[in-house]
Amino acid sequence: MPLATTLFRLAALIVTVLAAIPLAVCYPLLGAAGRTAAVRGWCRSLLRALDVRLVVDSPDEPPVGALVVSNHVSWLDILAVGSVRPGRMLAKSDLRSWPLIGSLAARGGTIFVDRNRLSTLPRTVADVRAALLAGARVVAWPEGTTRCGAETGRFYPAVFQAAIDAGAPVEPVTVEYTAAGRPTTVTAFLGDDPLTASVWRIARARGVAVEVRCRPALPPGRDRRMLAAAAASISVLTPRMDRLVGVHPRQVVDSHPA
Repeated sequence: MPLATTLFRLAALIVTVLAAIPLAVCYPLLGAAGRTAAVRGWCRSLLRALDVRLVVDSPDEPPVGALVVSNHVSWLDILAVGSVRPGRMLAKSDLRSWPLIGSLAARGGTIFVDRNRLSTLPRTVADVRAALLAGARVVAWPEGTTRCGAETGRFYPAVFQAAIDAGAPVEPVTVEYTAAGRPTTVTAFLGDDPLTASVWRIARARGVAVEVRCRPALPPGRDRRMLAAAAASISVLTPRMDRLVGVHPRQVVDSHPA
């Protein structure tokens, strides 16, 4: 994209992030419906600021108190899934150190997991279980790491124990990205890739779209490993994102010129 367009997108992104500060102040005062609408609206605004088109393929939403699990490609996954299934996010503790975003995430009810200290995992699972029992939707990325988007890894079973203990349904979600109608890795956020470099790369890209496909919810069952394997198999990536060609107008949530 031209430099001027890239800078405009970055400016819009900064303004949208800063707009969350007053929202975060009011957030604890909102009811459940208000919080859901606020998270959904802010996530969609951030995607719109970067000119990322959101395409949704979704059945009716499962009951409140569902565990939503998704494959993991990018930090954009948080915005994409949050635009469709807003809820309390389960995120790595590293997110706390992100400028401003970390504080906003904590105030928004994010549940943090320290993957470098396995001794804290039971406490995290207990927090997720409590949130589900309280009727909150919890969104998790059980691969435990991001991938380039060409494949889906195994889902670690720990978080699924929270769904079993709470008797909560599990909704698998698949997130896929294209640029100019073709599968792309421009949104991938891997290894030591700095957040600033990733944001710049996405802001420069032309015609980026993200498709969020929500699958029918699974009953929790009794075996977390079987539940994790079932969810992973349903969330598996397809070779191409053909739905972006001739997609039904009602599925295109945000569509605007690059």
